[in-house]
Amino acid sequence: MSDWLHSLPVLWMTLVVFGISYLVAAASYGLVMALAVGERARSFKAMSAGMLPPLGIIFGLFVAFTAAQVWQDNERANTAVDREASALRTVVVLAASLPRETEARLHVLVRKYIEDTTNLEWPMMAQHTATLSTTPRALAEALQVTLAFAPSSQGEEIAQREITLALENALDARRQRILVSQSQVNWVKWSCLIVQAVCALLAIAIVHSDNGLASAIAMGVFATGVAASILLILSHDRPFMGEISITPAPLLQVMPEASAQQRSFFSPLNAG
Repeated sequence: MSDWLHSLPVLWMTLVVFGISYLVAAASYGLVMALAVGERARSFKAMSAGMLPPLGIIFGLFVAFTAAQVWQDNERANTAVDREASALRTVVVLAASLPRETEARLHVLVRKYIEDTTNLEWPMMAQHTATLSTTPRALAEALQVTLAFAPSSQGEEIAQREITLALENALDARRQRILVSQSQVNWVKWSCLIVQAVCALLAIAIVHSDNGLASAIAMGVFATGVAASILLILSHDRPFMGEISITPAPLLQVMPEASAQQRSFFSPLNAG
């Protein structure tokens, strides 16, 4: 599916998906009714209604198979963002055990990393252009500052070790986040899902070709179910794109004093 459709607000996405679904149903209905004359009408009527349940079951399996990937991707994305925020918060908290100059430097670097991630990396993930080819400069420098620090007490030594582990954990969570941002339902799965839905609509129209009203009602009900299924998958297909996408809110909460502007920008998305 196109980026344009994924970026639509849910309301407009609903109108587009339901509109296309009803349009396809109407076209299928018109085609079958136009062909259901003479000998073809008797042939259509001879088609058993028993084929409808298997077609519906196969469509349901396609939906479940596709949705399983989408739910898994969203869960992985949420987990990665939460783990990244938790690791950064650990750095901020433990930095208080270090000398004031080192603590201040780590705070600045964590704040810089969050701002860069929010303003630059998040839009890139939405467009599938974020890559792992470069290491965030702020986190790399924070790791260097931590490793270069010479602890003078056991407490500082423990804090240094834990901060190093937390920074490495944040880098790993970022890698997972970017990898998940590249995931989406591919065109083969979408094609199979749509073809199966069209086949079921045609079968309904053919089986009820002798009763136009019954055919229209049955096709309308099934088209509604198809549209709802596609909308559910489509609205969650891109974890970091769209109105109900995953936002950097957990990261912004790590350094709230430095992220008021970003948080206000993303708050409508959180509400969605």
